[in-house]
Amino acid sequence: MISILGLGPGAIDDLSLRAWEKIQGTAKLYLRTARHPSVADLPAAVNVVSFDEIYQQHEQFKDVYDEIAARILHQAQETGGVVYAVPGDPLVGESTTPRILALAAEASIAVEIIHGVSFIEPCLSLLGIDALDGLQALDALSVAEQYHPPINPALPALLAQVYNQSVASNLKLTLMNQYDDDFPVKLIHAAGTSYATVEDLKLYEIDRSQRINVMTTLFVPAMNAHSSFETLQNIIAHLRSPEGCPWDREQSHKSLRPFLIEEAYEALEALDGENPKALNEELGDLLLQILLHTQIAIDDGEFKMADLLRQLNEKMIRRHPHVFGDVEATGDLGELSRIWHEVKQAEKAGSAAPAESLLDGIPAGAPALFVAQRYSQRASKVGFDWADIGGVEAKFEEELAEVLTAETDAERIKEIGDLIFVLVNWLRWLGIDDPESLLRTINAKFYRRFCHVEQQVAQSGKHFDDCSLDELEALWQEAKRLTD
Repeated sequence: MISILGLGPGAIDDLSLRAWEKIQGTAKLYLRTARHPSVADLPAAVNVVSFDEIYQQHEQFKDVYDEIAARILHQAQETGGVVYAVPGDPLVGESTTPRILALAAEASIAVEIIHGVSFIEPCLSLLGIDALDGLQALDALSVAEQYHPPINPALPALLAQVYNQSVASNLKLTLMNQYDDDFPVKLIHAAGTSYATVEDLKLYEIDRSQRINVMTTLFVPAMNAHSSFETLQNIIAHLRSPEGCPWDREQSHKSLRPFLIEEAYEALEALDGENPKALNEELGDLLLQILLHTQIAIDDGEFKMADLLRQLNEKMIRRHPHVFGDVEATGDLGELSRIWHEVKQAEKAGSAAPAESLLDGIPAGAPALFVAQRYSQRASKVGFDWADIGGVEAKFEEELAEVLTAETDAERIKEIGDLIFVLVNWLRWLGIDDPESLLRTINAKFYRRFCHVEQQVAQSGKHFDDCSLDELEALWQEAKRLTD
């Protein structure tokens, strides 16, 4: 039998009667750590064995907890019974407990859990909040290892085990991917003890606190209720519900198609204009379209948001084996592109309906310049390309000659189409992977220049019909000098 009991967060007085009786009835008590307020008041007759020295033997907490669990199991097998005490409650923020439970199950050893007061209850008392108001409880060590916090910002969060300044430093960097640097937070020290304190800080300051110790917890208040992805999903689901908006309820994947295209182009316009404020708004509008389509899929029983996110997460991990797997990569962009496409080809080979052509998968309904560039790019990857840029230039001259010598308009139009395709290839050779953006830039430039001409004509009191071609050309040249 393995008995795992919780010492609670503070003094020995906080122990449950059951835990106290278990301690008194054992000759040897194993402690994950002796750095706890109640340890000094344990019965003198009890032989206390601490695992504190293991923390000095490993760089990773995972290895520490694995070894402690292994030792507890070994003692149980050797002696037939072990009493193991941990801070707080055995099933709240205690990483050794699930490890011991798993090992004991494999070895058919019974385990009893004797609960204690966790760090959460005294933290709630110090903060004056209710856990049922959506409080999220997380391990600061786990969050600190991530790049984005797994936290709904519209709800409050407690992050336990902020052991030292190093953990606090890594933790704040992760949190700053979601919260502002000066977001107000609280560090709670020694919750449940007579010397508990709450420290009000800005997020960027938490690793500067001199009070951080093994009993420090970070409290992150809720952000604005409208700051979370879950809130947006709820709004969209509400709009599509019987109690929602008639227009939203009537929409389908097909009816929303023009809006998806329109919002994508507006986002591109914000990108081209290098306008962060506009980009923020337009990306939101684009996300709205994605959520509307997803909610329609939910309503029609096609898939749920969790399905969408799962397949996307798995795809991103699968297509980056040099980051999430064991594939070695030098960082060369060409090599990374090769890895990406090799994984994509493997996915297609394993699908129920593998692609018949290397060009399959490029949406035919996308802008024609985009499709032309992608076709030529993929063809070049298997050697279907000119040996050097001189070959492209020669092909351009050949196609231009065919345009100029065409005998009918129909033939000329066809040859101009061929010429455009060669131009896309030429741009690819020049390192332009997005001719669509290049043409948008040219369009924007024409817009600025033509608007200048319009303004000058209007200021002269004339109309376009009143201006000669030479006058308009002079205004155009002026626009080229002033607007670029």
